This record gives sequence, C-alpha cells and structure tokens, in this order.
Amino acid sequence: MDLEIAVMQEVKKVEIVIDSSYIEDTLTILESVSVSGYTIIKDTSGKDERGLSCPDIDCFSTSYVMTICTNDKQLDNLVQKITPALKKLGGMCLVTDAKWVNH
Repeated sequence: MDLEIAVMQEVKKVEIVIDSSYIEDTLTILESVSVSGYTIIKDTSGKDERGLSCPDIDCFSTSYVMTICTNDKQLDNLVQKITPALKKLGGMCLVTDAKWVNH
C-alpha cells in the first residue's frame, strides 16, 4: 500500500464575528486582501461586553466568518482594514496559528 504523506502549509486562521447587517462590508474587505476563500455561519449567538447577541427578536443577529491568510503581508492588510470596521460596528476578530492540509 502506497501511503502519501500529507503536506501542510503554515497559515493564520482568522475568525470574525460581526453583526449580520455588515457581512457584505466584511466580505468586501476579505476580497480586497485576496483571501483564498471563506466560510460564513449566519445567525450565531453569544455574549460579549455589549451583552447577549442572538438571532431572536430581542437580540441582534450576528455572523461568524472564518478564513485563512497564507502570508504575513495578507494578514497585516486584513487586520489594517478590518480594525476600523470593528471599532465602528462592533464585533471581534481572532487570529491563530494553523496548518492547512494541502490536497
């Protein structure tokens, strides 16, 4: 049996939680820094310093966006562009080290 060894690439995993009404603005930012793709999970819920956020009538609706940056320049550009939006609109952005399995 010929086993192929998985090749992994070092990347930065970027997770953004933002009010759903600003998802198009967030995607425009991602496109402007040429991310390779993203995943969106709509109608997420949770609690932060602003209080409870949930997709019910009494709460605002949030979306979770996950993407990766494949180099430091791309990550720096994304952080530079997303920070003013987060300061103005709220939300959060988390960056962690990850490995992407090339297939």
